[in-house]
Amino acid sequence: MKTIGFIDYFLDEWHANKYPGWIANATDGKMKVAYAYGKKDADNGRSNAEWCREYGVELLDSIEAVVEKSDYLIVLSPDYPEYHEELAMLPLQSGKPTYVDKTFAPDRKTAVKLIETAAKHGTPMYSSSALRFASEYGSVDKSGIETISSIGPGKYENYSIHQIEPIVALMGCEAEKVMFVGTEKHPALLIGFSGGRLAEIRHFGNASFGMTLGYSTGKSVTLKVESDFFGGFIKDLTRFFETGKSLVDPAETIAIITIIEYGLKAAQTPFQWVELPRGQ
Repeated sequence: MKTIGFIDYFLDEWHANKYPGWIANATDGKMKVAYAYGKKDADNGRSNAEWCREYGVELLDSIEAVVEKSDYLIVLSPDYPEYHEELAMLPLQSGKPTYVDKTFAPDRKTAVKLIETAAKHGTPMYSSSALRFASEYGSVDKSGIETISSIGPGKYENYSIHQIEPIVALMGCEAEKVMFVGTEKHPALLIGFSGGRLAEIRHFGNASFGMTLGYSTGKSVTLKVESDFFGGFIKDLTRFFETGKSLVDPAETIAIITIIEYGLKAAQTPFQWVELPRGQ
């Protein structure tokens, strides 16, 4: 059996609650979340010690201890990416396969630093929204996509990645500019890609994830996500741990974080294009 270590801001959160069972089921018990570290206890929920007792996980007192004892590493803190540099730096220097939960980083500068650290130390790593693994998006013909109109729930700050990740996976890394076109309660962002291609994301409360794609031929396709995208993600995560090979291009991860960061800046000047930095 291979052991997985969790490293989190606090352990009592939705991803940490779900991943242990999903991973055990997906691998028939061949992988197990065995160790965990939390920087602090949840403000409203179980303490880290209580969480570990419930899930049968050994609570350790440092990131170093989790890195040392585990075969594979998962850096969580999905809604607090501002802590990812602190939580992920040692794992990314370990040489052990490491997954960093969405959203990968709070800004482009940090994303580049984390990816360069992993590369320097030969650490296999990746990060992704689970929506990348929705089967509806996986079956899309990528050739000739001219425009995408995407819709989804939640707030821009922590849910935009679930729309931007599939868009970049489909349209590539060559995002050039962004424009905020929404409202405070219903954020929306235009993303300008190379060659005049356009994508749009919109947030509507509890809306289901989906998108309409327009092709240069004039054809259009509308997709509603109904598949078990978390199941697809866990399958890919365990494959990554076994092989040390990520299917997510780090350049895409940097592009995604750049779009999110500059989308927040664009919200300060609605209906004006904001140019995106390119390269590293």
